[in-house]
Amino acid sequence: MEDLLDSWGPTAAVFLPVVGAALMLVVPKAQEQLHKTIALVSSLAVFGVLIAIAGYFDYAQGGTLQYVVDQSWIEAINVRYILGIDGISLPLLLLTGLIVPLCVIYSWNHLPEPRNAKAFLILVLILETGMVGTFVAQDLILFFVFFEIVLLPMYFMIGVWGGEQRQYAAIKFFLFTLFGSALMIVSFLALYFLASEPTFDIRALPELTGDISRTAQLLVFGGMFMGFGIKVPMFPFHTWLPDAHTQAPTVGSVILAAVLLKLGTYGFVRVAIPILPEAAIEWAPWIGLLAVIGIIYGALGCLAQTDMKRLIAFSSVAHMGYTMLGISTLTSFGLNAAVMGMVAHGLITGMLFFVAGSVKERYHTLEISRLGGLLLSAPRMGWILGFCSMASLGLPGLAGFWGEFPAILASYQPADGLSVELFRTYMVIAAIGTVFAAGYLLWLLQRTAFGTVKEEWKGHPIRDVEWPEWIAWTPLLVLIVAIGVYPNLVFGITDSGVGNALAPLAQLAGG
Repeated sequence: MEDLLDSWGPTAAVFLPVVGAALMLVVPKAQEQLHKTIALVSSLAVFGVLIAIAGYFDYAQGGTLQYVVDQSWIEAINVRYILGIDGISLPLLLLTGLIVPLCVIYSWNHLPEPRNAKAFLILVLILETGMVGTFVAQDLILFFVFFEIVLLPMYFMIGVWGGEQRQYAAIKFFLFTLFGSALMIVSFLALYFLASEPTFDIRALPELTGDISRTAQLLVFGGMFMGFGIKVPMFPFHTWLPDAHTQAPTVGSVILAAVLLKLGTYGFVRVAIPILPEAAIEWAPWIGLLAVIGIIYGALGCLAQTDMKRLIAFSSVAHMGYTMLGISTLTSFGLNAAVMGMVAHGLITGMLFFVAGSVKERYHTLEISRLGGLLLSAPRMGWILGFCSMASLGLPGLAGFWGEFPAILASYQPADGLSVELFRTYMVIAAIGTVFAAGYLLWLLQRTAFGTVKEEWKGHPIRDVEWPEWIAWTPLLVLIVAIGVYPNLVFGITDSGVGNALAPLAQLAGG
């Protein structure tokens, strides 16, 4: 089994969704139940492969790439098909592998209008291939291909199945991310030509970029910063996110929040920092500055919202700010905190969007002023919303705490070469952001779950949580508690991987 996983594991995890999507293409559109079954089986097969990989993974060697596949692909430009998994990518792969089948289960009786299970679920499977591929790719061009594959399915998901402003939101999402990607591919090409040996191999590049001039490093890092920063999204590139989230169908919002935003932060940890450590030190104070502005701005944006989904979207800007603050410290503690923040945000905000989707289906609105009394009309859903709100504001004992607190703590002692006073200022600002988070989340909870049922809903019985929702939500709720109580579930995997990513910085300091 281990030998089979070694040679085929990562490839199977990447391309099984494509096999499922191809099967669905030949099944008539009218056979909705069969489409749902194929999508579910395909996504569960991916999760099964990833669980098997996690089972045989050597955690003592988490910093070393495992399950490596290295084959020739496009020889003319020296592009290779290189896949590999280490302690940084494994938690994000497991998160992706879990979220997609849960989204398919949720869709069982929550398909968005216009009702077309075939097209909608094919897009979900193609998205999964792009997301899994990005987390395992070890060649810059292969990484870019997978990074871009997610763009079209999400564009159509928002543009076809979204809300009233769907076309505006879809085009804005597409243009923003395409602009960032254009700068990113230019940076990748620059690395290829400037490295002492022309290669796109992510594993080899940290050793080959030492002779690149400081100015060139700063510019190349700047291009990657734009590509990854828009995807995160960091302030001030965040404006596509609230529109995309608000207009996207529930499953689109969940995938976008739980996994897609992590492609940007993962890009910083996997590509930008190890390959260009010198430029990373120069850019880090600016990344930290934009991160703390995002934390405060996102929180204030939440307080100004009247729409439940838009409020959760703005909370993502704030929460991803903590992840980027952890990354900007360039320390092992900070990067561990960042990966934990990615996983915690994926579970909690994905869950919040699930609840928001179910609320919209029942009330046909997400206007906070029209909601109220959810604990009376649908008590289980009200309690789940309360639980997720507490997790999101960083309550100790739940996963959100480990997504924020270590990132704040890491800012107290940033890497050598960074201003301690500056980062301690960032630490104080980020800590203030947690107070704002408690404010907007408790305010949301108070206005939607507490109080009496509004007059317009009296005489309209509101359905409580149904079986597909229970199946889709329970794993996320359990994991939020499990990681909150025992954060080593993530930290134990990531620690050695993070050490490997920071090795070029350590060599720089030693040199």
